[in-house]
Amino acid sequence: MKLIYLLWMQILWHYGSVDSMFKSNKNQLESCFCQLHGVLDDCTCSVDTVDHFNNVLIYPRLQSLLVNDYFRFYKVNLKKPCPFWSDDSRCAIRYCHVEACHESDIPTGLKGHVEEPIPTHNKYTDKSDCTEPDDLNEELSYLNKTISADLYKEFALWKKYDDAQDNFCINDNEGDTDAEYVDLLLNPERYTGYKGPSAHRIWRSIYKENCFRPKKTFTSHVLSDNINNMCLEKRVFYRVVSGLHASINIHLCSKYLLSETKKDLSFGPIEGQWGPNLDEFTQRFDPETTNGEGPQWLRNLYFIYLLELRALAKAAPYLLQEQYFTGNELKDEDVRAAIKDLLQVIRSFPEHFNESTMFNGGQQAQKLKEEFRLHFQNISKIMDCVGCDKCKLWGKLQVQGLGTALKILFSGKFDNVDPNGEDISKLPKRKFQLERSEIVALLNAFGRLSTSIFELEELRKRIRTRRIDI
Repeated sequence: MKLIYLLWMQILWHYGSVDSMFKSNKNQLESCFCQLHGVLDDCTCSVDTVDHFNNVLIYPRLQSLLVNDYFRFYKVNLKKPCPFWSDDSRCAIRYCHVEACHESDIPTGLKGHVEEPIPTHNKYTDKSDCTEPDDLNEELSYLNKTISADLYKEFALWKKYDDAQDNFCINDNEGDTDAEYVDLLLNPERYTGYKGPSAHRIWRSIYKENCFRPKKTFTSHVLSDNINNMCLEKRVFYRVVSGLHASINIHLCSKYLLSETKKDLSFGPIEGQWGPNLDEFTQRFDPETTNGEGPQWLRNLYFIYLLELRALAKAAPYLLQEQYFTGNELKDEDVRAAIKDLLQVIRSFPEHFNESTMFNGGQQAQKLKEEFRLHFQNISKIMDCVGCDKCKLWGKLQVQGLGTALKILFSGKFDNVDPNGEDISKLPKRKFQLERSEIVALLNAFGRLSTSIFELEELRKRIRTRRIDI
């Protein structure tokens, strides 16, 4: 009888431990999501509203749009040296490598940039039937109205400088000789193995040296209890950076390197297999491993999503005028139709982020706005310090996309456009200036945020399945 009792107690203990382990595992996984409900900070809409809007209406449209040639080819300079410290930790893993496009792969409409010809015509050296030039002044003699080629180049530099005053990031422009086209579909964002001190230094520099922070904050991240000690503008800056960081981490967890296998047992290249890693996701976002901050970081993902969504809505009249030219007339027409459909859905969102509440208050507000812009420019420079080329590619693209969104929201050049109108032809063109790389980065960066929110729902489903399997 005693032996039976001991065996029974052992069985109870064993299943009690399993049940406890199951509950602990369940709680640990689901705790990442428990706070993803309700109204978002500094916004008026809820997480659930964004989930439905994105997963049902936005995500499918972006997936079909971004595979088109206009958006899949991105010109970027991955050879820029780090301006802040010696580049002493290059990623040697093959999955860090980025393959640039061959010339024959690039659509004809994207090759090069045709500059407007510089006038070389001098009317005073050409033959004329007139006996006197019409600008002859008897007192001043001839008035030379010609402009030299050197002066035209100077004007171009002045314009470039003026345009740069609106930019929130340092862009790799079309004239950069080291910039190359990269096919984003052939170089997807996913886990590459790039980690350790080099990767940590990137984010530590961004948070500790370039984000606005409350006084006497010594940790890299600003704790959610302290973030309200900052003004709205500084909170917005921190939340968009934190949201971008969270989005990138979700991509790495959802496309994690699970194994390396050979295509053929005898020869052939080794190919990686990528898929969701729930343990990695838990490690990066669970409250127990993040001092309670993980769920707030996920909420910041929704915040940056709403900010970029608002930028697209605000720039819709401008984006509807673009031709999205690649040289393939039929495909270009399809892209214009898809853009029109996407923007129509975006503008239907009922509770957009309200940027008009920011940077009000005269000279002091403008000083803060400039500080805001310069801080973000510095973050764009830090992207050149990333030691993994594939991570650098997607980091630069997403930072440029966010910088373009900030330019749309806060430069003032889009403020007088009717967001529900489609005709901007009567407004000065100089007020609307986005380079192709900015448009490509803006849509692809928003696509990354949309994918992150969609993948969060997929992770929830896998967690439920894992709970049942246990």
